[in-house]
Amino acid sequence: MTKKIIVLASLVVLVAGLYFSDAERYLSLTYYQSLYEQQPWLTALIYFCAYVLVAALSLPGAAILTLVGGAVFGLAAGFWLVSFASSIGATLAFLISRFLLRDWVQKRFGAYLGAVNRGIEKDGAFYLFSLRLIPVIPFFVINLVMGLMPIRIGVFYLISQLGMVAGTLVYVNAGAELGAVESLSAAGILTPGVVLSLLLLAAFPFVAKMLVGRVQQWRVYRAYQKPARFDTNLVVIGAGSAGLVSAYIAAAVKARVTLIEKHRMGGDCLNTGCVPSKALIRAAKAVKEVRQAEELGVEAGEPRVDFSKVMDRVRQVVATIEPHDSVERYTALGVDCIEGHARIVSPWQVDVDGRTINTRNIVIATGARPFVPPVPGLTEIDYLTSDNLWALDALPERMLVMGGGPIGCELAQAFARLGSQVTLVDMMPRLLPREDEDVSRFIAQRFEQEGISLMLGYEVSEFESSAGEPVAVLKRGTDTSRVAFDRVLVAVGRRANTDGLGLSAMNVELNNDGTLQVNEYLQTRYPNIVACGDVAGPYQFTHTAAHQAWYAAVNTLFGRFRKFRVDYSVIPWVTFTDPEVAHVGLSEQQAIEQGVSYEVTRYDLGDLDRAIADNSAHGFVKVLTPNGKDKILGATIVGERAGDMLTEFVSAMKQGTGLNKLLGTIHVYPTISEANKFVAGEWKRAHAPKRLLDWVARYHRWQLK
Repeated sequence: MTKKIIVLASLVVLVAGLYFSDAERYLSLTYYQSLYEQQPWLTALIYFCAYVLVAALSLPGAAILTLVGGAVFGLAAGFWLVSFASSIGATLAFLISRFLLRDWVQKRFGAYLGAVNRGIEKDGAFYLFSLRLIPVIPFFVINLVMGLMPIRIGVFYLISQLGMVAGTLVYVNAGAELGAVESLSAAGILTPGVVLSLLLLAAFPFVAKMLVGRVQQWRVYRAYQKPARFDTNLVVIGAGSAGLVSAYIAAAVKARVTLIEKHRMGGDCLNTGCVPSKALIRAAKAVKEVRQAEELGVEAGEPRVDFSKVMDRVRQVVATIEPHDSVERYTALGVDCIEGHARIVSPWQVDVDGRTINTRNIVIATGARPFVPPVPGLTEIDYLTSDNLWALDALPERMLVMGGGPIGCELAQAFARLGSQVTLVDMMPRLLPREDEDVSRFIAQRFEQEGISLMLGYEVSEFESSAGEPVAVLKRGTDTSRVAFDRVLVAVGRRANTDGLGLSAMNVELNNDGTLQVNEYLQTRYPNIVACGDVAGPYQFTHTAAHQAWYAAVNTLFGRFRKFRVDYSVIPWVTFTDPEVAHVGLSEQQAIEQGVSYEVTRYDLGDLDRAIADNSAHGFVKVLTPNGKDKILGATIVGERAGDMLTEFVSAMKQGTGLNKLLGTIHVYPTISEANKFVAGEWKRAHAPKRLLDWVARYHRWQLK
């Protein structure tokens, strides 16, 4: 640390010395021109040292010095001077950055830089060459950032030397041509040489970018032979939400599209996820409503649940919605639907059970499946997941739910209301860990009131049999508990479906969580192969999958003209417990982690007229805003129909409107959505102009005289 402080202090002194001296003369064309006439070798040495110093200290002026070099020394000599001076100076800046900052940056942000570090280690030379060739990112930024990355100094110097050749040549040539101008008149300046050099200077970034793009494509595709003709414009693998929307959009713009699904159209959302779970939750809510009917003056007695009929209705709901996602519907839309197992054999070829389809583009939308942890004894019992749960016809008397996330919480509450004795276990210290603590605490209290046993902070270490019945062994530190159960539901997360697609043979890389690595355009390492939905992440929601699908379809079909970066700025989600938990934007937890200053405005739904009338006066609306401003950074709603209420905040954030405009919007009385207006009113009241109101009060008192 002492050495770093000494080096940093020395650099500060050096920069300050240069700043307060007449160092600007070393960036002056006239200085070098006058000196060059008398002592050309000394001039070259001073220029070389000045350039190295400017680059090493990351001072502004490198571009000016490059032009000066061309103007003073001419194209040939100027090129060699600039080429070596810039590379040596860049390497010194690289070393300074590495010595002073690398350890601190990697230690503090190593978890976030993991993918970047792996990319640099694997292909850092090409990345650096691309950055050097395309003069979009400032020269000094590349030097400093690369010093933080795991790239060898020799590689950095060599690639910098080679990568800056073209740019140096163009800039020095422009300086040489400008230095040869004999008159400042239009005729003197606008000579063919000057005009051509300026055009080269302007066109160079675009030409370099195109060249790098071609080289990248060649490196990626060189192992494969492109088909002479194509059968279809787009192959979509997977007919879940992401795949269906991608195919729909492609067909709508008259592209030829082939949709491949090995199981059932509609994917998880229709068949095993959103639709059946919400139908089950509705039945469970009806049980709660009957039990609470007496509070409304209605004598209904204790409800009797026929679980078999409940599950029959769940399946009927799925069957009713099924035609929306059917083969017949999509065939009528112009989509070629194929049932079978797809395997990608080249960037332009997909094999479907022995049939090869040549396609220009591929969309991978294979979704995800429940993750089953490797707990000893789990595979020896007939465990449930969100996939096979819907085959149940008998209500388990004792249900053990593994997982305190959205799926685990929703299903735990539903089964408890339908009559199961539910124990929910999770290794995290609280439910819904992605939400703020006040939200988790509120839902936990509701669960405990409804008789759900919460075992938070416990890990399921193994399953065993005791007296002929299955038992889960739970551990928390030195504490061990045993819970007997009839059925266990595993809801500890989801894993992307990438097996059997042929991706490993094509070196398509995965993230640590199993999702496909994609860029901001959803492209994999092969630009014509994109991924969307749960298989791509980072959000595994049906509505996010549909959102990504638009980008996937448009970027593949029209990417040669323009590509669109996926917009994740406003992503909402809802956990359909009772009360619902709806969220968009920043939470308090995230704001603290990211160092964002904020203030919280909260409105209690217990004060809302419609909530009181509906016997649902519980929950709250919480909005995060910057200090003193009405811009909405995030909103969380816990309450009846919270998911419906959230849409107003999603729209406001998307359109950039704040709480003042939300307050000025007429909300129908009496409705639950009035809570959104009232939370805006709470913010306005807290930011009322007190001094102005004091003067207004004086005015009104004066009016009484």
